[in-house]
Amino acid sequence: MSSTTARPGTNLKVIALAVAGAVGGFLFGFDSSVVNGAVDPIQTQFGLSESLTGFAVASALIGCAVGAYVAGRLADWKGRIPAMLVGAILFFVSAVGTGLAFNVWDLIAWRLVGGLGIGIASVIAPAYIAEISPKNLRGRLGSLQQLAITIGIFAALLSDTLFAGWAGGAGQELWLGLEAWRWMFLAGILPAVVYGLIALKLPESPRFLVLKGRDDEVRGIFARLWPNDDVERAIRDMRSGIENDAHGSKKGALRGDRFGLKPIVWVGIILSVFQQFVGINVIFYYSTTLWKSVGFEESDSLTISVATAVTNIAVTFVAIALVDRVGRRPILLFGSVGMTAALATMAISFSQSVQVDGEPSLPGAWGPIALVAANVFVVSFGASWGPVVWVLLGEIFPSRIRARALGVAAAAQWIANFAITVSFPPLASVSLVLTYGLYALFAGLSFAFVFKVVPETNGLSLEEAETLFTKKPKAAAAR
Repeated sequence: MSSTTARPGTNLKVIALAVAGAVGGFLFGFDSSVVNGAVDPIQTQFGLSESLTGFAVASALIGCAVGAYVAGRLADWKGRIPAMLVGAILFFVSAVGTGLAFNVWDLIAWRLVGGLGIGIASVIAPAYIAEISPKNLRGRLGSLQQLAITIGIFAALLSDTLFAGWAGGAGQELWLGLEAWRWMFLAGILPAVVYGLIALKLPESPRFLVLKGRDDEVRGIFARLWPNDDVERAIRDMRSGIENDAHGSKKGALRGDRFGLKPIVWVGIILSVFQQFVGINVIFYYSTTLWKSVGFEESDSLTISVATAVTNIAVTFVAIALVDRVGRRPILLFGSVGMTAALATMAISFSQSVQVDGEPSLPGAWGPIALVAANVFVVSFGASWGPVVWVLLGEIFPSRIRARALGVAAAAQWIANFAITVSFPPLASVSLVLTYGLYALFAGLSFAFVFKVVPETNGLSLEEAETLFTKKPKAAAAR
């Protein structure tokens, strides 16, 4: 697995496995963003306040946090593949329940179920991809998780636009007596089924098999995927990494002397929190409502959201191309600068809003400036913090605690996402200038954190990468 001279055919097999494993990211993006086109009709149909609307949208994220936390334990207990299957089942059930919800609390309950599936997928995909990838491809393959998320977001927003267009509005009846917004959620049934079928065909993670003493199965996987590698040496390396952390695991696994956790766990948590506190998911959860609130029609707002999603996909390819060439750290720093500038520009644009016939509108060039700034923000995030944080989370934790530590970091990410998502409607009703000013502040702080704390892990094996965060981090950061 650590060979840097794997044959092209071997690499193609590994890439195929990584792509399949990343399908969970597609469901992650689809299920979390499909609510975008349904926000206004849900608010109208159920007569919701701004705060309850925010909670209905963000409720899935509570399930995400729980699912992410549980996923690590499930993955270490039963394996990465059974965890994927559980996620697929939860996605399926949620799609049906949410589409047929009869009141807001029913909707919230099914959104929570879907959140459990998203949380599991958010942990299992990067862990699985990191554990089946050779180190010379690990950054690019790890970025497939974010690429799959962006494609899922695009698919959700595109389907929202199509359903709303066919019905003449998201709140209008479409088929079988159901409104278009309900079909937006029901569309999630198809990718959930596909994810489950793919998971049934994937081999288990070699590191999990070594962890459970199933060496013969590891040898079979190596024979198919890495025939040129020294399988016995690879097994010894994996077992050594597991045994080195076994003593710490017995003492409490993730516990340490930094506010109760190991420093490396805090690095993962803070990276996850900053990824959300810049407000990226406000764009993908509320963009239709946001653009309508400053004067755009519903159809135009949905089209803008789809265009933003396409931009997000395109720039993720840029990150995939550069992450193993330029490195993780420079890309994150670049992204922080771009996000800070773009968010500050959005805040300034919204400060120019005026009332036209009792409705807010951005006069003159401020509307296009806000749109350009929003897309610069998405470009900066999509080419940096979106994919690279997932790469780092997949490679910085010691093997014995990787799944559990990833679970904690992902849970923190979902809690941060919940805080941003639930607070946006009431904050936006007070001041969009304040809202985007806060996101710009967090983007600036993310630059300082990476500059001071995060070393470069490019080109290192998983075992080598994890030592950078525990031994001489200052020297590592100066690489």
